This record gives sequence, C-alpha cells and structure tokens, in this order.
Amino acid sequence: MNNTPRGSILKPMINRNTGFIRHYGKSIEVKDEDRVTLPSFFGIAPELYLAFLYGALLLAVLFFILVFPGIVNPGSVAVLSSEPSGAAVRVDDVTLGYTPCKVFIPQGKRLVEFILPDFEIDRQELEVHGRLFASLFIPRKITISGNLACPDPAGTFALAALDYIHWSAAGEPTETYQIPLSLSEGAYRTGPAAKDTAVRETMETILDASLRYTVTKAAARDILRAEFLVDNAGLSPSPLTIIRSMQKAAARLGNNPAAAEYLAELLPDEEAERVAESAWFQKNGADPGAGTMGAYDLSFRIPGELSLAGVDFSAIPAGFTKNGGQTETMPPMLIARSPVTLAAWEVFAAENSGWSADNRETLIAAGLVEESFLLPVDSPAYPEPAAPGISWYAAAAYCKWLNSKLPPSLAGWEVKLPSEAEWEYGIRQSGFPCGALWEWCDDPYAPLNFFPMPNKAADMLIKESGHPLNDATAHRRALERTVRGGSWINPPNTVSPDARGSLPPESSSPFTGFRPIIVPKQGN
Repeated sequence: MNNTPRGSILKPMINRNTGFIRHYGKSIEVKDEDRVTLPSFFGIAPELYLAFLYGALLLAVLFFILVFPGIVNPGSVAVLSSEPSGAAVRVDDVTLGYTPCKVFIPQGKRLVEFILPDFEIDRQELEVHGRLFASLFIPRKITISGNLACPDPAGTFALAALDYIHWSAAGEPTETYQIPLSLSEGAYRTGPAAKDTAVRETMETILDASLRYTVTKAAARDILRAEFLVDNAGLSPSPLTIIRSMQKAAARLGNNPAAAEYLAELLPDEEAERVAESAWFQKNGADPGAGTMGAYDLSFRIPGELSLAGVDFSAIPAGFTKNGGQTETMPPMLIARSPVTLAAWEVFAAENSGWSADNRETLIAAGLVEESFLLPVDSPAYPEPAAPGISWYAAAAYCKWLNSKLPPSLAGWEVKLPSEAEWEYGIRQSGFPCGALWEWCDDPYAPLNFFPMPNKAADMLIKESGHPLNDATAHRRALERTVRGGSWINPPNTVSPDARGSLPPESSSPFTGFRPIIVPKQGN
C-alpha cells in the first residue's frame, strides 16, 4: 500500500548500489548514458574547482556592482542651492538644473555657475573627487551654494513687473492653466535691497503702477504677496509687517473711489457682498465721478492756431479731467486738427531718409515698423490723406523732429504724442471728430487706467521694456501702447472718444495714425 500523501512531491532518490531511482513510488533504472560525471581539472576534484569558479563569479559580480561604477564614472553628487533660489546651474557650460537641486558632477576640475537674469553670475572653480567603493549606492556628496548679487535691484524688479504686466492679458488661470507669480518672485529676489530706503520707495512706485494691471484674482494674490515681501525685505513677513502691508494695500484702494466697484467685482462672492454693503462702496461704488472734464478760465498767451511743417494745430485752454474719481490737471495745449497726413510725413522723411518708405526693410529688421508701414491702402473707405501704417516708434520720431520746427514764441514747449488723458481732453474740448484712424497715445496701455501711474514708475517700465535698437534689451518685449478713438473699419456705433485699445509699438496697421500735441515742458 502506498502511504504517500496525495498531492505531495517526492524528490527522486538514486540508490547507488542498485542503480535504480525511485520517483513517485516507482523504481526507474538509471543507465550509464543517463549519468553525468564531471572530470577532474589538472588533478583538481570537481568539488574544489566548482567552488572556486562560483566564488570567482560572485567576486566579479561584486566588483562590477561595488567598484566598477566608481572607476568608469567617478564623481560626486552635488547638492546645489543659491540665494536667491531658482538660479540655473551650469557646469562647464552645460545647464543641469535649477536651484535647489541635486546633480551628478564628473570628477575633475569643474566650473560651476549660478545664473539668474539681471543678476551677476556666481562662478566657482572646484576640484570634484569621486568614491571608488559602492559609489552606485552611496555616492560621494558635496554641497555647493551660490550667492548672486543684483547690481540694479529696482531695475530688476521693474523687469518682474513687466512680466506681470504681460501676463495680465492671459485671463484668470484654471486647474489646467496656470500663470507664474512673476511680481512676487521678483520681490523675493530683489527684496533684500529694499532695506535701502531709496530702493524700497522705487519698488513701491512700481507696485503702484502694477496695480493698473491687476485684473484677475491670481494677479491680486501675486501683487499682495509682493507687497508683503517688499515691506519685509524679501523675508517671510511677521505679524507686524503683515498688518502694515495690509494697511498700505487698503490705502491704495481706499484713496481711489473707482476701486470700490473694482474690488467688489474682483473678490469672491461672500467678500464682495461685504464690500457692497460698506459705507465706502455706497459712497463711491455707484458714481465714482468718472468721465467729467472742464476748462479753466485763464489768460491764454499762445496763438489760437498754428501751422507747423504742414500740420495745423488749434489751441485748447488748460483744464481738468476726472477718471475714476481721480482729478488730473490738463495743461494748455495745441492739438493737431486731424491725424498727420502723408504729405506732412513726406516733409519729415525728406529730412530723415531713415523713416522713408524706401527704408522699410531696414526698419522692419530693426523692429521699429511692420510690413504695412507707408503702404497705400486699397480701400475707398480709407480716410485720405492720412499717412498709412505709422507705428508708435515712427510717430514718436516724427514728434521729436517736429520739435525743431517750433517758433521762438513757443520756447519751453514741446511736441509730443498725447497721454490718454491729454488726447481725450483735447478731442472733447476741441470738438474734433475721431474715428478716422485709431490714434497713438504716449501711455503704456493699462486695463485699469483709473489707478494712477507714477511718472517714476512709468519711466522705469518703459526703459526696462527695451527698445529694438538697444542690443542690451533687444530680447525684451516692449510695453503695448494705447490707441484711442476707433477707425474707419469699426462699426460707427463703436467709434467715440471713449474707445480705447492697445497695440505693440512696432505695429504698422492701416487702421492707426497719430495726432501730435504741443504742451509746456514739464516744470515749465
């Protein structure tokens, strides 16, 4: 009877005396051809040389795992950090990551560079060593820190504000689409310089200007975070500095009547209801006093009319305009009766051949105009005799040239493109029609133009946004400029002094022109 449990496995057992093998209870004869016998090797029994062979294989495996990697790829894992963080790490001219990070650096003399735009590069020459044993599992580690200095912290912060301004047109981010915290990252990187009172004041004026572009909730969080970092010199805010920053932010909004309705639209529903119920909103939200203007009854000592190099001007007395509750004094001015004509432009081009139609390709290559510059418009609706396709850069060059044509009686005055406020004041007070062409204004475009633009901040943002003829800033995107009034292509009911838009300054559209003004120079 077989007592072997069902399902059990029995190993074959060879009986050396009988030459039989028992397998699953059965005897099987083992024949000579079934036997495997290892021979001796140089008189060494198989038991010995097999043990030696297995040992050698094990040592080879251990060698290739524990020693070989350290021989063929010696080096160290570098733990890299920088102040400020976010710097690109370049080793021997190859970018390997951004701080903080870990990277492998091969053995030898290496040049490690920490790079941030508009910061001085931190260069460090290092002798990097390796580890021979177990480098695959326990690599040699080194710590490398970079310290980047900023030669112009206010200018660098202005560049961060420019990036913030450009992103303002992207709309509210979603779960699948995010925008960078450009302004607050700039405040973190340049914040330590805010310990200098002059630098901090400049950075605060840039924050004031940036408020004009805070059109989304994400942008509001970014600018508020930037406020905290500037007030705390780039460090994490304390309870005291949080309160101080909140007070400053509240003052920026509270001093502007138009901010009541703006804030109610920007905040989440629950907070917006609280704002709408406040006495501040009840006073300012419904009627911030926007869109009013008037002239002062002052003696006027400039001619009522003037013709200058083929452009006819009419005089407008000094006055004021209100936008979002902010009152702005308007200087006396002479305003062109219509957009500059092609005939007037050709007078300018005759003295400045670089701005003639024959030089179009050179101007395009320089980024000053586009293909439509001075090209005739094939449409009977085009408002002849206006000069076609004039870019903002071209219009600014024309105004600069026209200054040289001012009569001695207007010494201390200047020809310029009007600001938005000056353009609207001049059009409304003169009664001149608009809508033939969109007309360039000097201002950088801002969605929330009821917030003030400090002159110092405007100058910095315009300077840092770059000019295509300046190699140092050629990679930067210039601020878009405002156009006002509408054009011949727009439906008639959309053309008015209230209509506003923006275009890149090199834009040479058949729908844009310009109308210069003559005003007293600042301080005169």
